[in-house]
Amino acid sequence: MSEIERFKPDDRRGVDTLYRRTHGPDAAEANRLRWDWQYRRNPYNPSGEPGIWVAREGPTVVGQYPTLPVRLSLKGLEVEGAWGTGALIAPERDSQGLDEALFRAWDRNSGAVLTLGATGASQGILDKLHWPAAHLLPCLVKPLTRRAVRLPHWPTALNRLVSAITLPVVAVVSRSRPLRAECEPIRRFDSSFSALWERLAPKFDLAVRRDAPYLNWRYIEPPHVRYSVVALRRQGELHGYAVYRHRHEPLGRVTMLVDFLVDPDDVSGLKTLLRWVDRAARVEDADKARCYAMHGAFRRVLRRNGYFNVKSTLEVSVKVNAVQVPKGFYDDTDGWHITYGDSDQDH
Repeated sequence: MSEIERFKPDDRRGVDTLYRRTHGPDAAEANRLRWDWQYRRNPYNPSGEPGIWVAREGPTVVGQYPTLPVRLSLKGLEVEGAWGTGALIAPERDSQGLDEALFRAWDRNSGAVLTLGATGASQGILDKLHWPAAHLLPCLVKPLTRRAVRLPHWPTALNRLVSAITLPVVAVVSRSRPLRAECEPIRRFDSSFSALWERLAPKFDLAVRRDAPYLNWRYIEPPHVRYSVVALRRQGELHGYAVYRHRHEPLGRVTMLVDFLVDPDDVSGLKTLLRWVDRAARVEDADKARCYAMHGAFRRVLRRNGYFNVKSTLEVSVKVNAVQVPKGFYDDTDGWHITYGDSDQDH
């Protein structure tokens, strides 16, 4: 019979060994390099110990469920929460219900539990545990060059034909437009970003707390990925920010708008941030810009600025345990501010 408990320092070797067995040596080495940043330096991990639930049989770790502690804001009311990142089970203990037992332990001991991009097996467990229904995290893409509409599973000739047909539309959508406020690249989030969050938090039905300590940890300090950050200011006062990065994909280069924050009513401010990201993408010769955004008002602004809805494969599941949520909270997600930078998708 397996014993389910929180991670203890003596579990480190067993957890590393299990990760290596399930993911391979290269992934295990990458995980080792991220360990201190991901677990011990997280500003919302009060214990300083990894937020991992462990299944043991004697001294042997046969299963683990890593989580990412966060502060979750519900219209400004904050509860302790954690993103789940997927159960790892020893091959010889697969199909014995350990993953469900780890899920249950995490759920019972968290003020709020969230998953982003859960696999089919994980989603099946959430359904079995009667979590609220999952919702797709909408994905939007803005074409910047004729290569933006190519797909890896299409023949070369078809890709060329589609590129030629869509070129006039791309040329109109991708044209450069003037900025409407001051945009300043930054290398550190200062206390003004915490003040911005405090001002805007009540405007979101659900969002991860985005104060300066969290933003610095999430986007400035990661050892495994590098982000660019731009701040939006008007007459010296901070009004928002955007986080983005450039990456190669099989048929081109993409600029990911990973995270952003402005007042949902500040249409001009979000437009300005989007135009800055467009310019940065062109400098890097990106073929398209991509953004995942759940908030309805933000998606409307994105679509008006050349972004098109495309098929998304990321689902969001949320369950709040600490407080009673209003009726319909899990059904209407247009007031939720969730982006690609939440959870651990971008690694």
